[in-house]
Amino acid sequence: MVPSLQISFYNASELKPEVSWIPNKHYSGIYGLLKLTLTKALPSDLSKVIVLDTDITFATDIAELWAIFRKFTDQQVLGLVENQSDWYLGNLWKNHKPWPALGRGFNTGVILLLLDRLRMIGWEEMWRLTAERELMSMLSTSLADQDIFNAVIKGSPSLVCELPCYWNVQLSDHTRSEQCYTELADLKVIHWNSPHKLRVKNKHVELFRTLYLTFLEYDGSLLRRELIGCPSDGEQRSHTLQVALAQLDEEDPCYDFRREQLASHRVHLSFLPRKPLVPDPSDVTLVAQLSMDRLQMLELICQHWEGPMSLALYLSDAEAQQFLRYAQASEVLQSRTNIGYHVVYKEGQFYPVNLLRNVALRNAQTAYVFLSDIDFLPMYGLYENLRKSISQQDPGSTKKAFVVPAFETLRYRLSFPKSKAELLSMLDMGALYTFRYHVWEKGHSPTNYGKWRTATTPYRVDWAPDFEPYVVVRRDCPEYDQRFLGFGWNKVSHIMELDAQEYELMVLPNAFIIHMPHAPSVDISKFRSSSNYRSCVQMLKDEFHQDLSRRYGSAALKYLTAERSR
Repeated sequence: MVPSLQISFYNASELKPEVSWIPNKHYSGIYGLLKLTLTKALPSDLSKVIVLDTDITFATDIAELWAIFRKFTDQQVLGLVENQSDWYLGNLWKNHKPWPALGRGFNTGVILLLLDRLRMIGWEEMWRLTAERELMSMLSTSLADQDIFNAVIKGSPSLVCELPCYWNVQLSDHTRSEQCYTELADLKVIHWNSPHKLRVKNKHVELFRTLYLTFLEYDGSLLRRELIGCPSDGEQRSHTLQVALAQLDEEDPCYDFRREQLASHRVHLSFLPRKPLVPDPSDVTLVAQLSMDRLQMLELICQHWEGPMSLALYLSDAEAQQFLRYAQASEVLQSRTNIGYHVVYKEGQFYPVNLLRNVALRNAQTAYVFLSDIDFLPMYGLYENLRKSISQQDPGSTKKAFVVPAFETLRYRLSFPKSKAELLSMLDMGALYTFRYHVWEKGHSPTNYGKWRTATTPYRVDWAPDFEPYVVVRRDCPEYDQRFLGFGWNKVSHIMELDAQEYELMVLPNAFIIHMPHAPSVDISKFRSSSNYRSCVQMLKDEFHQDLSRRYGSAALKYLTAERSR
């Protein structure tokens, strides 16, 4: 939802045959040659483009670069900056033989392309013939597309408009980029032109790295604001949102809740890389959400749960960079390749707990999910325990919700029980409690902890008002209701919908999780201190009941009856 910005994707696999015949030694592989295909790949009505490598940082308005197109002569079709290394001079080592280039050659990290003129002069045939000719003696490219661009320019120098070097200040271990600028204020584009990226050797690298990190830590939501001369492109989604916002009553005591239900959050899926999972019909993913103040739980959970995880993190742009540094410095997290981290960027004043849960749920990669919270530690071996329970269930029944009984400790240092027998002993001694028995007993009492103590096989329990257990279900279960923000009824409503869809609630006899103590969240503090907050949650509950009745008819009456009899 950035004004006047459109994003298009092009299928690289369709373009690969255009360049796959060219041997390439560059670390980018075949993709480093795809710039050669842009006249064919991009729409025919597009007349000019600026092509940027992904390791570029702009230190000025890109509009200044667009203005250079007006300086092209009638023959010029390419705008490039001179190469700032000695590569094409051919004197780096003995027998070093680079591709032909005009002097020091040109770097293709920043290119201005006049597409219409390139098509007119037969660019595709021109670069192909040049590549075929040079490969007869060179055998392969060393710098991917850059070698071929330079070979074409060597034969036709009039095609290129040389740009001032500050439009592509190339930082690598072998460049002389400092010769390009006398003061850092002269810089316009910084190009991290090395596989080492931010670890390059340059006397100003600390300042460049700071500039780069500063951009990363800006509030990305600022880009959504309509700037002078940059009107909204009138997309349907943006229009629909504006209409919905205009219909809200600002005098409504619950206006803030209503407004934030309409918020559109920026989401960065798979913020860190993860490996695809081998398909397994009984595999299960732990699904949870967290904010920065719960980050310390990640390493602990990894020690208790070896299976896949799908985690939604609610972070600001600056916090996302802090999380990146934290994850990269953690040996525990670095050793795990089966965790999906999905960043949802902060927007508004409420914690969008059910939105986060849905992001994590949708992006799980297994048939089953364990819907947990980040402040619970699973018992040792729970992952294999759940896989076994899933494989033993009736394959024909997909509407089962396996309840994992929840307990809690009030101690920050806990000797974690290694078995059910040890947990029961700690329960009897007062070192552990059934979860929230002293503040919200009905949230978990339907689990029937008394029966669980001696149970050896799964047993069924019935839904009861305010029941909010942690369950294992198929990934295609109903999503969480996103109207519930902050604290109050976010899990209760989900369990109610599972019951409305006739899910069986089956308590697992040899499974448990333990809640670890932490400071109360901002939203629970608001709930406890603000009568208006509580009345707005009640309003959302009433609306949820009405929607449930519309969806499930008379079967949903029991929920309304239970609510009114309280």
